[in-house]
Amino acid sequence: MDEVNVVVAHSERATLRVGDVFLKVDADQTRVDVEVEAMALAPVPAPRVLWRKPPVLALAALPGTALGRLGEPSTASPRAWAAAGAALRELHEAPLPPWPGRRRRDPEELAAELDGECEALVANGLLPADLVTRNRQVAEAALRPWTPAFTHGDLQAEHVFVDGDRVTGILDWSEAGRGDALFDVATLTLGHQEHLDDVLTGYGTDADVDVIRAWWSARSLLGVRWLIDHGFDAFAPGCEVDVLKSNM
Repeated sequence: MDEVNVVVAHSERATLRVGDVFLKVDADQTRVDVEVEAMALAPVPAPRVLWRKPPVLALAALPGTALGRLGEPSTASPRAWAAAGAALRELHEAPLPPWPGRRRRDPEELAAELDGECEALVANGLLPADLVTRNRQVAEAALRPWTPAFTHGDLQAEHVFVDGDRVTGILDWSEAGRGDALFDVATLTLGHQEHLDDVLTGYGTDADVDVIRAWWSARSLLGVRWLIDHGFDAFAPGCEVDVLKSNM
């Protein structure tokens, strides 16, 4: 009998792997609706839906291995990272999906959220004030008007599977929608900053690196408390707090 492996689990959702099947358990069926439709519309490889019986979605496992994992050195080749960048460009140039996206926020709304989160991080003694202040300054470059693109919304390196130098599929589309393309580029390279040039080789060098770096700071600032509250370690080597420290 195949073993049941817990891929990720927290209060919002859980993903299990049983043999060659991923079982995603999510009480928010709107989020699952987005995931299924996004995979059908995206012009890049995605898992095949085997069946759906709320609150469970069953997906076929992708061949290959994850491009990388936060907090661990990536063993993928520069060409694999470039292939991920090329796939991301293809997604961003696709027709917009019909829904707005869960992460669509105007600059003023995002600035207010960042300011509140920075205040909480310092007030609760989670991070030193100088570290928070410096990264809030860096994050300012992300607070600008942007042209909506078809975005994945949570394109961590571990959501991209590769076989050699080829992308075999992209997982976890529940945050997909109309969003800032450079947020996707930043999420893919978060904690793997040394591979940004490889990604841009495939994606295109017209990407604004200052905005990508700003999103590294913004995403990390916004993520620390959520990660702690959901049982993850933002202070682990190579993870969000180390990303923030790299800007000092």
